[in-house]
Amino acid sequence: MRITTVFLVVIFLCSCGKGINKILKNPDPEYKLRMAEKYFVQKKYSKAQVLYEDVMPFYKTRAEFADIYYKYAYCAYNQADYLNAENLFKTFLEIFPNSPKSEEMDYMRAYSYYKQSPKPELDQTNTMKAMGMMQVFINTHPGSARNKEASEIIDICRTKLEVKEYKGAKLYFDMGQYRAAGVAFTALLNGYPESAKADEYKLMIIKSYYEYARLSIEDKKTERFEKVIDECEDFVDRFPDSKLRKDADNYLNLSKTNIKNLKNEQIKTSA
Repeated sequence: MRITTVFLVVIFLCSCGKGINKILKNPDPEYKLRMAEKYFVQKKYSKAQVLYEDVMPFYKTRAEFADIYYKYAYCAYNQADYLNAENLFKTFLEIFPNSPKSEEMDYMRAYSYYKQSPKPELDQTNTMKAMGMMQVFINTHPGSARNKEASEIIDICRTKLEVKEYKGAKLYFDMGQYRAAGVAFTALLNGYPESAKADEYKLMIIKSYYEYARLSIEDKKTERFEKVIDECEDFVDRFPDSKLRKDADNYLNLSKTNIKNLKNEQIKTSA
């Protein structure tokens, strides 16, 4: 039964190939274009793409060319070939800068970068490009109805970059590289000061520097616990109503106690 099913699938694919090849062999470009339009409407984008590409040379100097290229670009996009789609949207703008569809193509070019944006753990080059291009779109088309969505996408991308930085900083902390974690969380907070998690980042700065101080050599501990105290006091100034205020106060008291104990030890040693 399984062999029969596989055989039927192969026969179907071959017949599809023969069908498109038969159309391609037809010398009539208008017939090919009609078939391309038919496949496009049916959402058979791979077939439409092949036929649009084939008839482009014939229609290059004719009025239909702009619509052909427009749909050709969407064939790539609708097959999730976003890298190629971005390039085709860009080329459309270069060939038809005064087209009524130029605003749409400008947006779709930026959106294609957004569609290539990976999960936070991976390289975020396309995420940053998407943010930049969406901002350029907003600046270039100030009255566009697409600006609301463009702004939302910028916020989504920004959040993804924030998550990536957070995970990097947290990894330092989990690996016991507390000084590096403190520096990374400080950079994260400075980069996203208005974040809803800003107080959490500040607390992680405190935790990181506290652990760094606790594990330091005796001669460095007092100085480094004083750094924790500075961070705790800054927490209170910046986030007086935070639900994490008690945690910050606890690290403040622990640091003061540690400094007091260190001074007592020094007195005993020198006595």
